[in-house]
Amino acid sequence: MILGNGVIRTLEPSLPTARALAIADDRIAGGVGTHERSLPTPERVDLGGRCVLPGFTDSHVHFPSWAIAQRQVRLEGAATLEEALARVRAATARGGEGWVLGQGWRSSEWREQPTKEALDAVTGSRPAALLAKDYHSLWLNSAALALAEGDLAVPGGIVERDAGGEPTGVLREEAAWRFKERHVVHSDDEYLDAMRAGLKLAATRGVTAIHDKDGWLPSIPRLWQVLEERGSLTLRVWQSLPHDRLDALESLGLRAGLGGERLRLGYLKVFMDGTIGSGTALMLDGRGVEITSREELAEIVRRAARARWPVAVHAIGDLANRNALDALEDTRDEWAPHGLRHRIEHAQCLDQADLPRFAALGVAASVQFTHAPSDRELAEREWPDRLDGAYAYRSLWESGAVVANGSDAPIEELDPWAGICAGVAREWRPEQAVTLEQALVSTCLAPAWLTGDERSRGKLLPGYAADLVVLDRDPFAVEPEALAEIGVVATMVGGRWTHNPPPWD
Repeated sequence: MILGNGVIRTLEPSLPTARALAIADDRIAGGVGTHERSLPTPERVDLGGRCVLPGFTDSHVHFPSWAIAQRQVRLEGAATLEEALARVRAATARGGEGWVLGQGWRSSEWREQPTKEALDAVTGSRPAALLAKDYHSLWLNSAALALAEGDLAVPGGIVERDAGGEPTGVLREEAAWRFKERHVVHSDDEYLDAMRAGLKLAATRGVTAIHDKDGWLPSIPRLWQVLEERGSLTLRVWQSLPHDRLDALESLGLRAGLGGERLRLGYLKVFMDGTIGSGTALMLDGRGVEITSREELAEIVRRAARARWPVAVHAIGDLANRNALDALEDTRDEWAPHGLRHRIEHAQCLDQADLPRFAALGVAASVQFTHAPSDRELAEREWPDRLDGAYAYRSLWESGAVVANGSDAPIEELDPWAGICAGVAREWRPEQAVTLEQALVSTCLAPAWLTGDERSRGKLLPGYAADLVVLDRDPFAVEPEALAEIGVVATMVGGRWTHNPPPWD
């Protein structure tokens, strides 16, 4: 097919716009005999003045968790403990059996803090587990706590206790994750049903690829494979695995990139610290929780390099980021010759001395533009003397670092265009806003670089994958404040429409 009568934004500086876009099979077509495996059909699509961009990639999403969360109690924006409990009460009043599940609470500004007793009052004997907005804290009622039979403590975790030494019902970091993994279990059918619905929703938002972080769930890579086999996988997945799977990967001789066009195993995930919302970000002033030390990370990176796996390192606080950068610098001679593309996830608070080190080391900053407005009040309260290095997206860009944008859904919403708008029309510390072109490169091209696909995805050039999104107008023709009014019209992955095929009104 040939798309014309609109604006084609290629993201290629030498040819930024095109008058038409020819698609042959799953690729962008060019000169006859140059790039094509097949030729475009005579079918013409009238864009009617609309704009075509390369498809959006969410570079940091917990996709299955986000999909499941669409069906749970949503606690985002609850301003008080009472408001959160009212939402849980309303959900339980609708009946049902088994777990009461929810997510999205943030109690840092609540006058009263979450407790098992408060949750007991609205859930009764049904076990309840509510994940915090940052997914690093878990609020349980008494019925849920009883399932652990007192086995709650774990290295790197926090079990909050009252004055009498009894658990309050709030677990943080490793303690929260282990409880969830052991006791809050979803069936394959539940995940598959939710993921199918999630794929349809993601397509309406222009998503053509994701870097999924839910590889810690043993079933998830297999479930992605089931969706692919059934023809339901409508985007490209670059799947993470937890670093503690490295023994198995080494013994099997498996390297990053295993898979096909739609689904690949891509990288290992390591946690250095917690989050700002849970008070567990590791800071230079001594606050926070260290989950992985600099020395431990260095050893993980060395082993990963031998097995040819890049590493994605969760680091929020300035000390966590420094430790991660130090470990990657200490081991650079071992991983750089293999062309491994490591990344630091979030990089939310950086010491000024560490900002230029991303570019110098060749380590990408995998950030979330939407976190800046979402975390503004938290950052001003927790890091008042460190704001010059907080959510410093423009500074990272200008240092020469590769900056990739994601959502961290379900912590924020899986909506790349909303992320682009948050990065460009940024009101808090506006000197760290990025340009529209930078935001698009971070959302379309930088993620393809991380997967080694920068010469086949992320631009609309001959020979590249026909992954694209159609917007209702050209974003470069409006003021930054009006970007949020632009809507996604249609989405294509590999030459096939995944959302709203033409013709359009």
